[in-house]
Amino acid sequence: MTPFIAEILGTALLILLGGGVVANVNLKKTIGNGSDWIVVTTAWGLGVFAGVVVAGPYSGAHLNPAVTIGLAIGGLFPWQDVPTYLAGEFIGAMIGATCVYLMYKDHFDATEDGATKRAVFCTAPAIPNNFRNLISEILGTFVLIIAVFYFADASFETQAGATTKVGLGAIGAIPVSFIVWGIGLSLGGTTGYAINPARDLGPRIVHALLPIKGKTDSGWGYAWIPVLGPIIGAAIAAGLFLILGK
Repeated sequence: MTPFIAEILGTALLILLGGGVVANVNLKKTIGNGSDWIVVTTAWGLGVFAGVVVAGPYSGAHLNPAVTIGLAIGGLFPWQDVPTYLAGEFIGAMIGATCVYLMYKDHFDATEDGATKRAVFCTAPAIPNNFRNLISEILGTFVLIIAVFYFADASFETQAGATTKVGLGAIGAIPVSFIVWGIGLSLGGTTGYAINPARDLGPRIVHALLPIKGKTDSGWGYAWIPVLGPIIGAAIAAGLFLILGK
């Protein structure tokens, strides 16, 4: 296990569970067909949990180019490692999306609407408006990244006055999972809260490449928003962190 492999595996798990819940809810003849938004947002949060549990000890579990770039701007991550992390995140996202398609292939075939099939892979706005859609992605990602900057390791003070960190293991992945869950519930209704360039662009490329029965276009006219928006949001969060400090 290396940081590169950890980012691939962690991001693949995130997309497998996240894209998987969208497939389960939206595609025809699935057992979960017709479930609601709370199901979708909960599964995405738990997908983050699964990815962080696996990748956390080896790479810090960024699983998101916005996290990687934001931490680098904030001075908490070396710029020379950014390309390796970005590559792992995009590769992992594409692997995860491919696995979702292979698992739900019969249900893709049973679903007629091309936009519904595309939604399993990537986001689209509820009401198209490039400016406000971009703002939605900026704000959602800002919440995620500013929270990441201020996550604190659990600790306690000893009788001697020293501070000792508490090893939380897998439980330490819960805070970021809750943040993603909360963003989805509160801010996800406009664009589907990509808040992660790899999560959107990687699967969108997979959608374009796969021989999906009856698929529509891959929505390239919108694709720049869930890439640029999260990066801007991450940069704003990093700038605020540099101003305010710890």
